[in-house]
Amino acid sequence: MTDKTPAMNRRGCEATVLVDDDRVRVTRFDFAPWAETGWHRHAHDYVITAITDCPMLLEEPGGATRTVLVPAGTAYRRSEGVEHNVVNHGAVPMSFVEIELKEPARA
Repeated sequence: MTDKTPAMNRRGCEATVLVDDDRVRVTRFDFAPWAETGWHRHAHDYVITAITDCPMLLEEPGGATRTVLVPAGTAYRRSEGVEHNVVNHGAVPMSFVEIELKEPARA
């Protein structure tokens, strides 16, 4: 498997919104092998929790790419403004849940 599969051979991942209210949006993302989110910029701080092992190819602005493995059951947080395309870099389906924090942290 190469690090770059032509975009024409990729399909979109499945995004299922589970909660969407004034404070948070919770979305489950399911990816077939080589499926992608498509380019996007995060408008809110967010937390990702991996349901399965998630071998990700991250395509970043300016043409940079990197691969990361987010193990099942682990989580990470990022601030608003992150821009990327997330691709399943593995041979099996992967899934994670993203929680977007719409409301600013309270003092």
